[in-house]
Amino acid sequence: MSLDRGHLEYPMRRHGMDHDRYAWSMLAGRAPIRWPGERPLALWINVSVEHFPLDATGEGVKAHGSMTMPYPDLRHYTLRDHGNRVGIFRVLKALATYGFAASFAVNGEVAQRYPALLRRLAATGGEFLGHGWNMDRVHSGAIDAAREARWIDDTLAALAPFAPTPITGWLSPARSQSALTPELLRERGIAWCADWVNDELPYRFETRHGPLAMLPLSYELEDRFVIGENLHAESEWADQCCDAADFLLAESERTGAGRLLSLSLHPWVIGQPHRIGHLERVLAHLAARRDRIWNAAPSAILAHAVPVPGA
Repeated sequence: MSLDRGHLEYPMRRHGMDHDRYAWSMLAGRAPIRWPGERPLALWINVSVEHFPLDATGEGVKAHGSMTMPYPDLRHYTLRDHGNRVGIFRVLKALATYGFAASFAVNGEVAQRYPALLRRLAATGGEFLGHGWNMDRVHSGAIDAAREARWIDDTLAALAPFAPTPITGWLSPARSQSALTPELLRERGIAWCADWVNDELPYRFETRHGPLAMLPLSYELEDRFVIGENLHAESEWADQCCDAADFLLAESERTGAGRLLSLSLHPWVIGQPHRIGHLERVLAHLAARRDRIWNAAPSAILAHAVPVPGA
């Protein structure tokens, strides 16, 4: 039996891009961005603070790092919970030792389970991002719009009492979206999102409720991806971060255009005792180049690169 013709028809099919979410733009052809102090490289460090339910259902899409064994999957649950009990404090100490600020992408359920942890994160002054309700509530086309909207609402409501500043940014669980996620975010006053990694600098992203700014958070340099999925050694992850910093600095100085280095950290991965030293090596490498690096909150980076709606 053949497919109905409707499955083959798409009104946006055409030469070039098949959507109007953003304007086509090649990095080399854009007007150069200038960071404060004429520093060539902006640095955004983000720490994801997550809760993986022990009774994960994997509804719709199963997040990377979710439970894999039959319930109760204590081995994987407790490893991830280690990040919120131990690993996060090692990461915070490393950041403070080298004088770097970070933002925090936080699951809403973490606010219910670990309010003391959120107060500790807020004390750093770091910006909070919404990160979905938990790592078993993954946004996808399998979830109806009303339920997805409720997950976003519940997340923002849970985090708001702890956030040092109003929450305007979002990183979806597993970086997964439905076709309506950008609309739902913008409708709720979210000004920017970090899910799309098709660029190395921020850009304008269109929704029916007005524009979002898209601020790419590097996936290729993410600790969980490099170590947990690509199975590279911790030392190789650190080498890659240092190599990226050196290359972007050199590229910016050669072209006269500002560049952005974004580092995505997960305490349950990089906060382990055999790995934290490699994060410290990366931070030391960046600290040695501090006079050429602007370490800033994501909203501050956006304010210099893309007009942030509602900011």
